[in-house]
Amino acid sequence: MPRDRHGAPEDRIRIQHMMDAARQAIDFAKGKSRKNLDSDAMLARALMHTILEIGEAASRTSEGGRGRAPEVPWPQIVGMRNVLIHVYWGVDYDRLWKTVIEELPALLAMLESATKDWPLDSGG
Repeated sequence: MPRDRHGAPEDRIRIQHMMDAARQAIDFAKGKSRKNLDSDAMLARALMHTILEIGEAASRTSEGGRGRAPEVPWPQIVGMRNVLIHVYWGVDYDRLWKTVIEELPALLAMLESATKDWPLDSGG
């Protein structure tokens, strides 16, 4: 199916995946603090994985799909995904925590706004 300036149908699904993963990360962090990342490997890995999923979906979103949410920092999201995949042993937990606590709520709001009139079963 050709991609257009409005985004391909699969873009809407990828953006939904980004929103779902962002919600999960925010939920995983509720009631926790940055210090928990040092002692709770499951929390750290869960947050890393949700951020990785967001980045993977972002990397596969077309320019048309990205154009529906131009305020989203697409290159930075994909860049963080690349760090998590290629430098997994050197993840900066302070940066990870800041991303989840400060940046994901804003990202989620941007994506929700961009998709409010873009149903999951439609490409237009």
